[in-house]
Amino acid sequence: MKRGGWLAAGLLAYAGLPYLLAQWANLGLLREGKRARREVALTFDDGPDPQATPAVLDALQAAGMHATFFVLAERAEAHPELVRRMVDEGHEVQAHALRHVHAWFRSPWGAFLDPGHAARRIAALSGQPVTLHRPPHGAYTLATVLGQRRAGLRGAHWSLEGSDWRAGATPQGVQDTLLRRLVPGAVIVLHDAGPGARVTAPMLPDLLAELRGRGYTSVTLSALDGLAPVGRPALIRRGFLGLDRVFDRLGHIRPAGGRADNLFRIGPAAFPVGGVTLADGTRLTKGTPGTEFHVNNPILVDLGPRASVRQAREDFRAVARDLQERPDLRGTETVYCLSSLSPLLALLGFETHDLPEADTARLRRWANVLRRAYGNAPQAKAPKLSVLSREAFLKLYG
Repeated sequence: MKRGGWLAAGLLAYAGLPYLLAQWANLGLLREGKRARREVALTFDDGPDPQATPAVLDALQAAGMHATFFVLAERAEAHPELVRRMVDEGHEVQAHALRHVHAWFRSPWGAFLDPGHAARRIAALSGQPVTLHRPPHGAYTLATVLGQRRAGLRGAHWSLEGSDWRAGATPQGVQDTLLRRLVPGAVIVLHDAGPGARVTAPMLPDLLAELRGRGYTSVTLSALDGLAPVGRPALIRRGFLGLDRVFDRLGHIRPAGGRADNLFRIGPAAFPVGGVTLADGTRLTKGTPGTEFHVNNPILVDLGPRASVRQAREDFRAVARDLQERPDLRGTETVYCLSSLSPLLALLGFETHDLPEADTARLRRWANVLRRAYGNAPQAKAPKLSVLSREAFLKLYG
């Protein structure tokens, strides 16, 4: 191999593969929890900062919520009183770095030693064991990975980014983005120092109030329900979520109420079968304007059937509002779903009708693929049509 080839191979091994496997795929890192409980883990990077961190702590204390602070050792040593306050108020203090330098711009030896040095110096201030490390920018090289392992630290990433550091970011804009994308189990990254602090500090009280209004609480990262290192099952789940996003974009499907934590995604669709007469006398022909809803599978799986039925009763109210407010849904004459969930949907007032044999076979194959993806046995029940007229649906949930 020529010298250029060896150099390219070395760069791939040192920075390329860690970027793909750790920084992008988050393999082996902590990234998110289960979606069964309405809790998230707020995390704050780059502090402490005597100008912004006290305001962040005040907001968390007033809301009765907890967070994890990934602090810089040099800043923590300059402001030990803030670290002590974090600990005294029930927050978690973990390692960010000695100072804020991207891993790609550090020497391999420096990047290797940094996690351990930062963890020891931060632990000496907090009096707590430091078990987690989030490198600046969430960036990895081979030296970063090996340094974490040598220091006995677990890498911690995030699943929802506030992007409070971007030029032009505003408190309202960051809050709106977070609330639109929020799902249970999310690990949210914000900043209590640097450019992001000018947005996050004034935004946080309103964000926490909105979280409480939606039934959410924030816990420390280590306490987040179902938190586990990213492995093959989590990667498969994320892959299917990516497919859902492509499917939704092509079909003009959006989360009900514009919220990612709603149990349903909905979009306009022509009714797929003909000759269906509903209990209220509505006759549906193939092509009748309808609204098709799809289940948010990760939430359904993590909640389980019983809790999903309870949440569906509330989340269908957002579907009803969309039927009346979204221009693309105003011509809807029926609300329906093609799935193996007809027994659950029957509990929620939907009529159940058989599908043509070819559709049943096709949908059952896909249902079994999804069951495997989410760790269940491939034994899906026969998919059926669950349907209501628009009027009947709005009477139940409008």
